[in-house]
Amino acid sequence: MSSYFIVGGKSLEGSIEISGNKNGALAALCATLLTDEEVTLENVPQIEDVKVIVKLLQHLGSEVKYLNKNTLFVKTNLDYAKKGRELPLKLVDAIRASILLVGPLLARIGNIVLPPPGGDVIGYRRLDTHFRAFEAIGAKCEISNDGFLVVTTDKLKGTDIFLEEASVTATENIIMSCVLTEGTTVISNAACEPHVQDLCNLLVLMGAKIRGIGSNLLSIEGVKKLNGATFTIGSDFMECGSFIGLCAATRGELILNNVDIKHLPMLGSGFSRIGVGWQIIGPDSIVVPKKQSRIIKKSIDGQTYKIDDAPWPGFPADLLSIVTVVATQMNGSILIHEKMYESRMYFVDWLIRMGADIILCDPHRAIVNGSVTLRGAKVSSPDVRAGMALVIAALVAKGSSEIQNIYQIERGYEELESKLIGVGANIVRKG
Repeated sequence: MSSYFIVGGKSLEGSIEISGNKNGALAALCATLLTDEEVTLENVPQIEDVKVIVKLLQHLGSEVKYLNKNTLFVKTNLDYAKKGRELPLKLVDAIRASILLVGPLLARIGNIVLPPPGGDVIGYRRLDTHFRAFEAIGAKCEISNDGFLVVTTDKLKGTDIFLEEASVTATENIIMSCVLTEGTTVISNAACEPHVQDLCNLLVLMGAKIRGIGSNLLSIEGVKKLNGATFTIGSDFMECGSFIGLCAATRGELILNNVDIKHLPMLGSGFSRIGVGWQIIGPDSIVVPKKQSRIIKKSIDGQTYKIDDAPWPGFPADLLSIVTVVATQMNGSILIHEKMYESRMYFVDWLIRMGADIILCDPHRAIVNGSVTLRGAKVSSPDVRAGMALVIAALVAKGSSEIQNIYQIERGYEELESKLIGVGANIVRKG
């Protein structure tokens, strides 16, 4: 098992290039199944989740090759899928995004048998929203005795769909299943995160007819065929937020490039409450300065503030782990409220082991008191974002730390070790 060995206590300075959006790349790769023509995807991050999706596409018969470090060429051949070739349990179990194979395969060949999707260990993540949306357009969804997801259809037909929750993957799945479906489908309460917009813009470039992109109400008029395209994946706002937090926690100064400036107000809604800010210095660049207020705000009537997650354009759930560890280095107290997943906040036990003053009120809420001095420890990453939060904690801490199970971190962060070394971090990857 690979680990990071980190010696903390050093301010980090320099510049970092933000990679392509992890979730945007995964959905776009799955969308290549919707056409037999060539699709070229640019700004694809070299991360473990992308490698898994590429292997799944190859297993289904797609030709996938790198044109350069971050550009992928994909040409679909569904002969294997049409013959009912089973998807490898190990690959499907490795990432949650494997569920995104259902929409395009349902649209193209009318059936899929999928082992249970895996991914982060952050609590129960139900698939009901996916199933009910598929059933609304004419699919039959079952779970077999061995736990496999079985989705079939004789014919799909457009209709009005209300999603019970604004689930990103459910929205992406139903979009991909409907772009080739007869009639018009209207999706209400759709997720509208930047990576959902990326998927829609890619599909439109391929010939799909989608209206309402960027809103919670999408209208999709089915077409008979999609063509190939060349598309650039957008900047990863989760990685941007992670490095903003890293810089503020270590009292450093970083320039972040390849930033989508439109995403910054949403990130600021959380970071500003713990005394963290930045300046825009170019069309796609910001500087996170050394000088920060470092004071956690109180409400107008003097009460403890809360940072909670919400569907876009609210503060992203995936950045709550980052904000939690950064808050330990700020002055004051803040309530972190994670509404979506039952187990995500349990990672704070590792922070408490490192000396953090955090009260875990219940599986969804934690009170963080700062500023405290963290100390090095041996910890383990439970998921992508909590793992990055532990990296930040280790870089802040006095002494040495070992972070185990870093596969979870590298599922979502491209070349993290080299990026951190480039701004002065003392980090070594072993294993």
